[in-house]
Amino acid sequence: MSHFVYIVECKDKTLYTGYCRDLQKRLKEHNGRGISAGAKYTHSRRPVKLKYSEELPSRGEALSREYEIKQLTREKKLNLIEQ
Repeated sequence: MSHFVYIVECKDKTLYTGYCRDLQKRLKEHNGRGISAGAKYTHSRRPVKLKYSEELPSRGEALSREYEIKQLTREKKLNLIEQ
């Protein structure tokens, strides 16, 4: 099964990076639909819009990539989104 790393832009223009196995389901959760309430960070910053995603073959690779992206500056994240 695939694993995803993603960046969403919140209503206040901040960026949130996350990991999941079902990207569409996770986006619905971030926006307040579904079983889970999404991340605490995005809860008060809805709606969120998907700006970037990567599909990776394993959980370990996806979590490593999520960590790498989270270490980037906002400017570098925006550059990644634009590519």
